Amino acid sequence: MKISKKKFIYLISPNKIPNSFYKNLKLVLKTGKVSFFQLRLKNHSLKKKIIIGKKIKNICKKNKVKFIINDDPLLALKLNADGCHLGQKDMNIKIAKKILGKKIIGITCNNSMNLAKKAIKAKADYIAFGAFNESKTKKTKHVASVKILNQVKKFTKTPTVAIGGINAVNYKNLLLNNANFLAISGYIWKNKIYKPLQAIERLK
Repeated sequence: MKISKKKFIYLISPNKIPNSFYKNLKLVLKTGKVSFFQLRLKNHSLKKKIIIGKKIKNICKKNKVKFIINDDPLLALKLNADGCHLGQKDMNIKIAKKILGKKIIGITCNNSMNLAKKAIKAKADYIAFGAFNESKTKKTKHVASVKILNQVKKFTKTPTVAIGGINAVNYKNLLLNNANFLAISGYIWKNKIYKPLQAIERLK
């Protein structure tokens, strides 16, 4: 997987997708800063996820952004997405690989070197660590420090994704400490000061 210094954002959807969302997504992806967009919908029917997923996939395709589905390899297959992200309680990566073939599969490794080594051994396409900061999007169960990003780079070229409360104040430190991508959601979609386009433009 190619890593571009400019396209360091791994954008995650809000939990609810209002009609205004698609217009904002187009503006945000046009900035050329986003490598991945992950659809993360917890409380929607499969039918609704497919309708939303198709619209978002088209926007991602036009902007050369990889479209990733959270938690659900079967939905990723149905939507012909670029890949799937798996948490530790989701489907085993080996089964997911059988379903998705050569598509991208990323794994959440929390703050654990052991989980990272397992994911690398299973040939995950990227490994995600966090939370690096307090997050309003998700309850913080695991706290990670930049130490793990630097440690993991000593023995693998597998790209790393940092997650958890990332904003314009704290993002640079993660990039300086070997994070290849920054997973961001609340700072873009739930920002009380800036609109989504203004918020992403502050991440230079």
